[in-house]
Amino acid sequence: MRQSIRIKLTLLFLFTIVCPVVIIVLALPSYYLQLIRNQQSTLMEGTLAALTSNIETYLDDLERITVTPYYHSDMMDALKMKAAFNWEGLKPFERFQAEQALSTALPNALKNLRQDILGTILLPMDGSVYITSPSFYTAPVKGYQFQSQPWYVQAVKADGRVAFISVHEQDYLDGARAKVFSVARLIKDPDSKKPLGVIMADADTVAIERIMSGLRLTSGSIAVILDDKGELIYASRPLDDGVRRRLAEGSPSVGGEHDSYSVVSRKVSRSNWTIDVLFPESVIKVQQKRVYILGIALASGGFVVALVLYATVSRWMVTPFKEMVQTMKRVQRGDLQTFYPVRGKDEIAQLGSNLNTMIERLGELIDREFRAVLGQRNAEYRALQSQIQPHFLYNTLNGFIGLNRSGQRMLLERAILSLSGMLRYTLDSRDLVRLKEEMEFVSQYCELQHMRFAEKFNFEIRCSQDIETVLVPKLLLQPIVENAVLHGIEPCDRQCTLVVEAFRMESEDGTRPAVEIVVRDDGAGFEPGSGRSGGVGFPNVSERLHLACEGSSIRVTSQAGEGTLVLIHIPIKEADLR
Repeated sequence: MRQSIRIKLTLLFLFTIVCPVVIIVLALPSYYLQLIRNQQSTLMEGTLAALTSNIETYLDDLERITVTPYYHSDMMDALKMKAAFNWEGLKPFERFQAEQALSTALPNALKNLRQDILGTILLPMDGSVYITSPSFYTAPVKGYQFQSQPWYVQAVKADGRVAFISVHEQDYLDGARAKVFSVARLIKDPDSKKPLGVIMADADTVAIERIMSGLRLTSGSIAVILDDKGELIYASRPLDDGVRRRLAEGSPSVGGEHDSYSVVSRKVSRSNWTIDVLFPESVIKVQQKRVYILGIALASGGFVVALVLYATVSRWMVTPFKEMVQTMKRVQRGDLQTFYPVRGKDEIAQLGSNLNTMIERLGELIDREFRAVLGQRNAEYRALQSQIQPHFLYNTLNGFIGLNRSGQRMLLERAILSLSGMLRYTLDSRDLVRLKEEMEFVSQYCELQHMRFAEKFNFEIRCSQDIETVLVPKLLLQPIVENAVLHGIEPCDRQCTLVVEAFRMESEDGTRPAVEIVVRDDGAGFEPGSGRSGGVGFPNVSERLHLACEGSSIRVTSQAGEGTLVLIHIPIKEADLR
């Protein structure tokens, strides 16, 4: 069935039409999805590069504010006075000049800067506070511990380098709760490198929102800015902590409560901040689904058309061959009167016509050759069967000589009478006999051998009644039994037993019953592989059994000192119950 033309056509159809269509339908949307992602990533990376540049420029402006004290010598002198902790020892005029420098230098520097820079806070080392703010009445919170704040600690640790402070509230200003991000720096004496104070410039988060507004986000996309510690600076939409943590870890894709996102990132080199854009997978999958629907619709239409063409061509090509196969099967069953109905004049019709001619000639050949072949097979079978008779007589007469030499004349007479009955059986012209008759003949032979060996030899013959009529080759068992007596029992100096039993055996599926014949003795036996198989009789039995009963088998097992077992298997279907 695997080699049928229809199967081959089906495989050809699958490989040439169905498989490519299925591959295209499955692969094209995935390719389209990847193409969309790549295009989005490429476009967004260019946009993020521009946004990063804008943010870095903004941070540069803030950083320049923090170095303002270094450009005003009077301001640096005032900070040195504050850091020396001898403020009260200064003259009033000196204190006035110092206060004037600290109060006016920074406001003057802020006049020409961005409007969204909310101001600065200068913290000299003596604990005083100087605030520059657009609001004229801004004052620090009374008793506020500036030195313990994280941004202050971060600026001190930076040791003169700029420190970028993430989004925080201006909780150090009285009445101000604005969200700001800042740049802080520790002011150090250029000569002694001693700290003089900390300056921090604050910028409104509106500035970041204004910069990020240039980012054109597709439906459902989210823009996020994280600082160097993974804390959130800006998000275009609310972001849960789990997504924020995975973004801080640098994951290329994250999963939220309602959707999954692919991520495009860009580092702000100045502050080590990260700008991330999250693209929702659901939006891409909607587009992918549309492509799938279109692809499946086109593939289904093409598949239906191809299937109709395949069914038509397959039926036109395969049906005549199926009819030829059925015709040939009827011929195999022996019906030589069946012929293939020839239709048309194409190559298939010519093949059918030749098939009819072959069937007709086959019938003629069978009529002419069958009898000759059958006669030759019967002649071979009888020639093999005839070999057993002189061999049997030779061994039996040798036994008579032994009885005569031992002086057992009465036993010799009985043996001669038994032999005469056995000869009548062997001289019967039938090639096949009933199993019951063969078992009776073996029993007579065993009785003959029992008279010879007396108590040294015992035997048991058993045959199931339901297989007594099974046909087997004549003299099938006698050579095997004779071989057991001569080569297994006679050499022993102890009492031995020979068992011959036949029974019916069912196959596992119950469809092929068989006859199992067992011949076993507990005599001398022989070593496996020694080459002993029982002389003339055993090969003769094997050949006659295979000629007479197809599917039969014979197997011998033996062990020196333990005996020999012969197992004969004959299918009942082939043996022909009568």
